[in-house]
Amino acid sequence: MRTVLVTGPGGAGRTTLAAATALAAAASGRRTLLVSAEPIPGFPAGPEPTAVTDRLDHARIDSGAHFRAELTELQQRASSVLDLVGAGRLDGEELTELPGAPQLALLHTLHRAAAGDWSTAGYDTLVVDLPPLGQALALLALPEQLRRYLRRLLPAERQAARALRPVLAQLAGVPMPAQWLYEAAARKDEELAAVQALVEDGSTTLRLAAEPGPAAEDALRTARTGLALYGLRADLLVANRVLPRHSSDPWFADLAAQQEKCLGHWHAEWAPDVPVHEAAHLGRDPRTADDLAALAVPAPDERGPGRVDDPWWIEEESGDEGPGEEGRPAVLAWCLPLPGATKEELRLVRRGEELLLTVGPFHRIVRVASALRRCTVSGAALTDGVLRVRFTPDPALWPRTS
Repeated sequence: MRTVLVTGPGGAGRTTLAAATALAAAASGRRTLLVSAEPIPGFPAGPEPTAVTDRLDHARIDSGAHFRAELTELQQRASSVLDLVGAGRLDGEELTELPGAPQLALLHTLHRAAAGDWSTAGYDTLVVDLPPLGQALALLALPEQLRRYLRRLLPAERQAARALRPVLAQLAGVPMPAQWLYEAAARKDEELAAVQALVEDGSTTLRLAAEPGPAAEDALRTARTGLALYGLRADLLVANRVLPRHSSDPWFADLAAQQEKCLGHWHAEWAPDVPVHEAAHLGRDPRTADDLAALAVPAPDERGPGRVDDPWWIEEESGDEGPGEEGRPAVLAWCLPLPGATKEELRLVRRGEELLLTVGPFHRIVRVASALRRCTVSGAALTDGVLRVRFTPDPALWPRTS
């Protein structure tokens, strides 16, 4: 299944362009599902896939209903613990969704499309209307982060001791974690793994929507760094609401000139890897299928550029002391392209076999390559948009040669 994730700076019309992308995919002959949390004029608003055209279905995410269902199920599974402490149950009608619920509801919907009950519907293309750009990049990194948290808080190896829990409970004087907790963690890990696999699949790309201007230019420049850090690629940048270039009105002429300058920067910075499509301003908000078709947004290719399998690479350096002894390289550099990053916003921490990397608003924890785990970090540098983390082999850990 080809997956297109649509996002962009707030107010750029990303939901409209997600709908236009889905209609274009359906018009090209592919059975398409559009998922959105926002209402779309003329589209059905039910939580289950409902037909828009012969080849296009739409499902709108209901984060409130998802939050109530999840919490109600959690209360049922934890009934023994709640009864032990005398806690009262919360009814679904009195539950109000908390911050973060929309993001979790979107992840749940992605799971249904990728490996759940919607995955057997035979869709060729999945178009997802994501939140604004900064939130969207954080959301796409969330499955990997949450799975790491689950492994740290509830490691699988602890399940081997479940036969000892009654004895441990008597010794400690408090109830030990129940089996339902580990089963719930396993189900969530399986769900998150399916969403992570969808995000990392080679047929998944981002489609960026932005209205040309200084604010959008800054947001996209920052986003390029985040895309590189998370190993994501964009298949198209849609410049939305582009004004006619020639106007007798000085006010419109100045605004069009500003847009044209921004578009020139985007064509230079993003193309040819990411084409820039200019969607003309219709003079009104698009509200019909004909309005969406007038934007002329191209249908996604059957298989886009996809995710970079492993954006990191290793280079050997001689170092100031020359080649290392006993067959060891003097220095190994672990390299990652980070276009747009600056040294002031970069932070690195090595902890065991993990590297904690922060670039501006983006944060990621990556497992150090196996060849570098026998090394110590000896420095890092950001040159020409490439981060180079220098590792020096540890003589006590590096294998000796005869």
